[in-house]
Amino acid sequence: MERLIAGYRRFRAEGWPRRRELFEQLAEKGQHPRALVIACADSRVDPAMIFDADPGELFVIRNVANLVPPYAPDGAYHGTSAAVEFAVRVLEVRDVIVLGHAMCGGVRALLTGEVGAATDFVAPWMAIAAPARARAVRDGAEAEAAQDAGEHEVVKVSLENLRTYPWLAERVAAGRLALHGARFDIRDGRLEMLGADGAFRAVA
Repeated sequence: MERLIAGYRRFRAEGWPRRRELFEQLAEKGQHPRALVIACADSRVDPAMIFDADPGELFVIRNVANLVPPYAPDGAYHGTSAAVEFAVRVLEVRDVIVLGHAMCGGVRALLTGEVGAATDFVAPWMAIAAPARARAVRDGAEAEAAQDAGEHEVVKVSLENLRTYPWLAERVAAGRLALHGARFDIRDGRLEMLGADGAFRAVA
């Protein structure tokens, strides 16, 4: 905790003065982010850093393996779905980006079935991505290839599930909202984007 407090003090002394005007505008006018980013909770993957975004530019949801569950309104707790609804229906973002990443522990757990001691919530959460596992391990893929494929396929599953939200699908159909898939490789800093043909390609 001491390291974090020291970081705050540096921010207060150096970062806050540089960005004070921006924060004052955000406080006065509220937030109007253009994009929603659904990313993994992995500490190595920071969407604001990857996209070099200022405060107020991105509305970020982070969870294990950047998953979006299917649309299922009921009396249960739906943190990710609630945040998606807020971003789309209240903030009216124009872009939704599902951001996966290399060396994802959640995807590894999905592929191997091994979640360690995280059995209460992680295992059922990763069941959302069962279709991704089926697609990633076909054709007897080697472990590393299956991991890479799994990280791509999990992004696709989340995009498929997003389209089950009726108010989101309506906005996509009307051209008011665009969905994007991406994967960041923490080993070399490269970003891949999902193309219309279903393939991921590095951003030049």
